[in-house]
Formats: sequence, C-alpha cells, structure tokens
Amino acid sequence: MKYRDRTEIISVMLRSASRVNGACKTRIMHEAFLSLSQLKQYFPLLLRNGLLECDEVMKTYKITIKGSHLLELSVSLNQMIDTRRTNRQENTVKIQV
Repeated sequence: MKYRDRTEIISVMLRSASRVNGACKTRIMHEAFLSLSQLKQYFPLLLRNGLLECDEVMKTYKITIKGSHLLELSVSLNQMIDTRRTNRQENTVKIQV
C-alpha cells in the first residue's frame, strides 16, 4: 500500500461518515484502513475541529457542514492535481516520440 498523508486519511474518514445515518467507529476504521491506535489519534482531532459530530444515542458519527466543505475542497484539489499530472505525462510522451 502506498504512503498516505494526513489529509488523505481524514478525507476517507469524512467520506465514510457522510452516509445518511452516519457510521460507527468500526466502519470508519475499516474503510480508512486504520489501526485502533491511528483511529484514537484522528478521532479527537476531527471532533475538536468540528468536522465530525457524535450521535450519543445511536453511537454513530456524522459529518458536519464544516466537514462536508473540507471534503469537497479536498476532492477538488485532488482533481486539479490529477489533471496536472496527466497533462505533464502527456507532454513528456510527446517530447520522447
């Protein structure tokens, strides 16, 4: 598996919590391919910064509006980066031919 940075891990966690009914910690952990120690590191960060909210009754976590906004920005940024990589690779291929 390739190295993932914090923003990618957080994006996957937010995407997992964006389900209609939210997601439990276990589901988020599995979908983000995190260990329990990593989960314990990231969850307080997301809760403290208002990106996730906890439903005490259902024991699930839901993405907040702030979290949704961050996830949208992350997706847009990744699309721009991928577009630049694709364009750069196409230019390299044309020069080599």
